[in-house]
Amino acid sequence: MKVIIVAFALVAVVAAVPVGEQEPIEILRSNFDTKPEGGYAFDFETANGIKRSEQGEVKEALDEENKPHPVVVVRGSYSYVDLNGNPETVNYYADETGYHAEGASIPKVPSPSRR
Repeated sequence: MKVIIVAFALVAVVAAVPVGEQEPIEILRSNFDTKPEGGYAFDFETANGIKRSEQGEVKEALDEENKPHPVVVVRGSYSYVDLNGNPETVNYYADETGYHAEGASIPKVPSPSRR
C-alpha cells in the first residue's frame, strides 16, 4: 500500500512536467518514514518549486455491514507554480468517506440557497 502511494506521488510530479526536452529537475529535499502500525509520512521539494507533504495513519472504520476494518486516513498538501507564474496550493484528506481537496484551482460546489 505504501509503495503504491509513493508511486502515485512520483507519477503526479512527472505528469506536471511539460512534454519536450527538459533538464532533470533537482530534488532539494526528500523524506520518507514508515511506522510499524502501518502509518507513514513523506515530503519532498524540487528546484522548480514543487512541494508535497503527506501523512497516513491506520484507523478502524465500519463497513456496510457494520464490521470493523482498517483504513488508511491520509492528510497532505502539494504546491507548485502554475503556467502563469502563480503559486498554487492544494490541501487534501482521504478517508473512508473518499478524497476531499481544497484549493484555488479546485472547483467549489455551490451551496444551496436559503429561501
